[in-house]
Amino acid sequence: MSVYRRRKVVRLALDGPHTAGRRGSHWYSEHQALARLLSKEAGLTVHSYVYDPQEYEEVMAFGGGQNVGGERLLYDEVELPECLDGEFDDAAFARMQERWPLGHLAWVYGVERDLLLQLHRMQGTRLGLTGSEPESERPLEHLLRGIAA
Repeated sequence: MSVYRRRKVVRLALDGPHTAGRRGSHWYSEHQALARLLSKEAGLTVHSYVYDPQEYEEVMAFGGGQNVGGERLLYDEVELPECLDGEFDDAAFARMQERWPLGHLAWVYGVERDLLLQLHRMQGTRLGLTGSEPESERPLEHLLRGIAA
């Protein structure tokens, strides 16, 4: 779990062999039970995103335990504009990406697209799922203090 407190963005990700690398992004695209449950139990909209830098990006939104929207963009279907001066530079490409699913989600959160793509590199906290973790580990409530308010 990673938290970007300034904009109240929380990233939850499972850590296992099935979630690593490109295969992992595809796994997340098909497994949304956690996002559905969180949206239902917490009574808020949960956004889930998948980023495969070689193939696609996808954003899904869940509210009340149901899928309430989303979009997938396949990179090989993107049409690059023809520029009058013949140049399509990095800045123009970045502006184009702002209209893609992750760019729109970044706008919703009030952050830059690059921040969403780097959340996995932020210092995170591992939360056990077995219930057998020592009492000394910080509980989830402590980590999320001030986020949901």
